[in-house]
Amino acid sequence: MSETKTDVLGIGNAIVDVLSRTDDGFLNDRGIAKGSMQLIDEDQAASLYHDMGPAIEMSGGSAANTIAGLASFGAKGAFTGKVRNDQLGDVFSHDIRSIGVDFETQAAVIGPATARCMVLVTPDGERTMNTYLGASTGLGPDDVNEDQIASAKITYLEGYLWDPPEAKEAFLKAARTARQAGRDVALTLSDPFCVERHRDEFLDLVRNEIGIVFANEAEIMSLYQVQSFDDALQAVKRDCSLAVLTRSAAGCVIAEGDEVHVVEAFKVDEVVDTTGAGDLFAAGFLFGLTQGKPLAQCGRLGALAASEIISHVGARPEAGLSALAASHGLM
Repeated sequence: MSETKTDVLGIGNAIVDVLSRTDDGFLNDRGIAKGSMQLIDEDQAASLYHDMGPAIEMSGGSAANTIAGLASFGAKGAFTGKVRNDQLGDVFSHDIRSIGVDFETQAAVIGPATARCMVLVTPDGERTMNTYLGASTGLGPDDVNEDQIASAKITYLEGYLWDPPEAKEAFLKAARTARQAGRDVALTLSDPFCVERHRDEFLDLVRNEIGIVFANEAEIMSLYQVQSFDDALQAVKRDCSLAVLTRSAAGCVIAEGDEVHVVEAFKVDEVVDTTGAGDLFAAGFLFGLTQGKPLAQCGRLGALAASEIISHVGARPEAGLSALAASHGLM
């Protein structure tokens, strides 16, 4: 096994989020399903941006948010994702490197612009995402650094990346490289609509390529096409080594073989924006896991990180998660 240089290497879409507060009527008028993630083209992105209210722009992307959270905990993180050599690409690259994350992927010099996600936040804190994948779809097998993967404790893969064909090949190369090096591979299912698009392939991944699965309640039920969470839990326990299932305010369930832990969510005064809640939960959990913490404590770290992120707008931590965890006796 190679020398360990990185706690977690994330591979996913490199996206800049454009966040705007709105109401249910805005979504209904445009036929946008509340709480979903839909893929849009560049023209649709421009039209939606024109119609949106005042916005905040900040770096995002599911796996990138998770790695940013890990860095806030003090872990050594790396990220692989594709941007264009444009203004938003420079913003993304600067932001992720500035927090100590190793980001080596070469920017594209031709082709689509850097990806952006129009995040519409309703008064109840629910986020609805409209994503133009842009340059991120250009990620391919040549962007996967096999030595970097072999030296990471865990390679964390973003389910959204399964949409573009070239990115899918990069995804599979990364998973197999990690497994051949004796490293762990984790997958987040990302979104129920993403699961519906790729259910059979995701099931094959979970059964044959992935050791750790992250999913929320809707995603795991969609994967197994069952009507109850308990049925989904029993199914995923048979298919992977470690399942980490979040249930919003009901906390999370962690299953490893016959060992099952139920961990409560942290209470928050107000849910401001749920963008990135699952991403940051994964950050806390993976931090605990790479530091050898018991599974229940990993779940508490995840719940704490999720509670921080839903207390403000945006999917990157505002508070130092290491200090926050220490204040709760979790470090």
